[in-house]
Amino acid sequence: MPEAKDPGVQSAAGDPVVMPDDEVLYELADLFRVFGDSTRIKILYALHDNELCVQDIANAVQLSQSAVSHQLRVLKDTKLVRFHRDGKTVYYALDDDHVRSILSLGMDHIEE
Repeated sequence: MPEAKDPGVQSAAGDPVVMPDDEVLYELADLFRVFGDSTRIKILYALHDNELCVQDIANAVQLSQSAVSHQLRVLKDTKLVRFHRDGKTVYYALDDDHVRSILSLGMDHIEE
């Protein structure tokens, strides 16, 4: 767990409020910023249970290959998707179950 600062503030219950370092909070905000784009969400959902090439993703989300490739770069940089090559074709998938869980929890929350 990232190191936390003790600001000396107490909750209403009298427990100290412990906050993560600002750098960690900025990284978390950046992660959620990536989830804040509907195109990237569509791509992540297309990959939820599938490993797909760029053309298949583009067909699923009804965008150009160029637009999908641009968004995949952002998703790779934030470690939300992984890829592997099979000859000339590159296949993409969600990086791990954490990404799947974030998507599922978000959907559960909005469907309440």
